[in-house]
Amino acid sequence: MKIEIWSDVICPFCYIGKRNFEAALEQFDHKEQIEVVWKSFLLDPSISEQSSESYHQYLTKRKNMPLEQVNAMLANVTQMAKQSGLDYHLDQSIIVNSQKAHQLIQFSKTKKLGDKAEELLFLAFFTDVKNIADTESLVKIGLELGLDEIELKSIFDDQKYKYEITQDIQEAQNIGISGVPFFLFDRKYAVSGAQPSQVFLETLNTSFTKWRASNPKTPIQVIQGSNCSLEDGCN
Repeated sequence: MKIEIWSDVICPFCYIGKRNFEAALEQFDHKEQIEVVWKSFLLDPSISEQSSESYHQYLTKRKNMPLEQVNAMLANVTQMAKQSGLDYHLDQSIIVNSQKAHQLIQFSKTKKLGDKAEELLFLAFFTDVKNIADTESLVKIGLELGLDEIELKSIFDDQKYKYEITQDIQEAQNIGISGVPFFLFDRKYAVSGAQPSQVFLETLNTSFTKWRASNPKTPIQVIQGSNCSLEDGCN
């Protein structure tokens, strides 16, 4: 069963949602039959790649909120992250455009490394306070994923991965997604936001039951003949 997740790697609730979803998946009896597909979402495409604004400054300006209120809000988010086992340093994070980070994710997906790419980019931004718009930093993350360095250096100029991002965003708009994280289970059930793991587990159970009813296991009819096996050799 396919679960599609729209997220942005500069969204603090997306990393928390990822962790809570993973906790639910660990408790799910049929996790080996779940396919997770990450989808790109840009919360603010207007942010510069050379931004020097802190997370606090950005939200103060974007939401037109007093700095004290923003500080309190981000302190709550940091505590929420801690409860999910994450270590946020939002007081040090510099807001940058996440387009290139998503290009790395799209490329990683072609190597079946989309989930690991999401994890390392979240970690880089929220915990290690790295500049995820910097090509050199992104190449290092790609190398950590085990990707080829020559290929990595070419993906940021490749229109293919920019197109994939645009397609994901257009798909989100068509579905009616206006915020992330957004988890879509078998295109029939959805969870919006960084919900507790129990909510994800309940949705997993409900959606999988419906999916299994429409996709029953079919026993394979085998015509036996002479063969070789590890246990019995050839007969």
